[in-house]
Amino acid sequence: ICLIVEAIALGSLSMPSAFASLGMVAGVLVTVGLGLIAIYTSYVVGQVKLKYPHVEHYADAVAVMWGRFGYELASVMFVLFLVLLTGSHVLTGTIAWIRIVDKPTICALVWGIVSMIMLYCLALPPTFHEFAILGYIDFASICVAIFMTMVATGVSASNAPGGLSGVPWSAWPPPDITFPKAFLSLTNIVFAYAFAVCQYSFMAEMHTPKDYVKSIWALGLAEIFIYTLTGAIIYSFVGSDVESPAILSAGHVMSRVAFGIALPVIFISGSINTTVVAKYLMSRVFPHSEVRYVHTRKGWAIWLVLIAGLMIIAWVIAEAIPFFNSLLGIISSLFSAGFTFTFPALFWFSIVKEGKWNANAKNIALSVLNALVFCIGICVLVCGTYASVEDIVDSYKTGSVSGSFTCSSSAYSGS
Repeated sequence: ICLIVEAIALGSLSMPSAFASLGMVAGVLVTVGLGLIAIYTSYVVGQVKLKYPHVEHYADAVAVMWGRFGYELASVMFVLFLVLLTGSHVLTGTIAWIRIVDKPTICALVWGIVSMIMLYCLALPPTFHEFAILGYIDFASICVAIFMTMVATGVSASNAPGGLSGVPWSAWPPPDITFPKAFLSLTNIVFAYAFAVCQYSFMAEMHTPKDYVKSIWALGLAEIFIYTLTGAIIYSFVGSDVESPAILSAGHVMSRVAFGIALPVIFISGSINTTVVAKYLMSRVFPHSEVRYVHTRKGWAIWLVLIAGLMIIAWVIAEAIPFFNSLLGIISSLFSAGFTFTFPALFWFSIVKEGKWNANAKNIALSVLNALVFCIGICVLVCGTYASVEDIVDSYKTGSVSGSFTCSSSAYSGS
């Protein structure tokens, strides 16, 4: 359930926009294809844990492969990724409160601070056991919010001139689509499948770590199903003008209701990312002390300050990059690609593989597969970073966003 809380969240809300850029056919193929690859790479990630039980965080696994250098590199990436991910939840919370309250005269920074405080409170439990019940609320929240958006956009499309047949959706990418725009959409899909990064943290608290295979199959197939339906249905109802997060396309009144229902997934899923990174930092700074378990008065004091510091950094990120798709693109390109594709492929070659790569037909097939996965990771890193930066520059040039750290509600762009 913790994997579901961490995984099925903001990524689903960017799917219809991705389909609008890639076209229905490519959108479905990429969503299903990357989902299946993510299931496989998560399987590889888990195999490292079973071979080396001492691995508790992603950095520990990279250290098995590359020693101290790998540990430090993965540590920095791990912390930055999860803090940026929390920042994306602060941003989505801000966009949600702006739409729900619907009072443009209130400084938008206030809603960012409110979102930060809510995430802070939910991130305080130091173990994942407390997230079990919240996990069911979280999952129900995103499912109901998506369903409401589908219904609202479907009714709106039916009542529009021409009905559903008049919706401007296409099986193929728009003729005027640019490479940065198309690749940014692809990185948003990659972002949606970035659940492997926290896998070691969750496996460390599992009673039977071998059961992780059941968990990743259940999660992966659920994600593929939800993401494909969400992207295809809402895109077919709204067309090329679909917004991101998708809830913004549900109409003024219904989007307010849907955002209200989506508040649990925005804040519960966001908070668990902070809990994971805080647990890692505590174990890193206090490896042989009771303080790391947050049982003592000193442990709690450090924990409260640490969570607060991480939340403040996340808030700064959300205010500095107040546009949803571009922030997801940066996170996906710089970090998700590495944790989901590049590192798992290297894990297979360095740790999981038994015998030479060409020892038998199975090894040859898996070597080709992992080489392909590695290339996907590098491609997303290079092209995705370029596309995200280009999109941010274009947003400022065209005036679609007015700036960072602003009170203007219109500055908080979904797209």
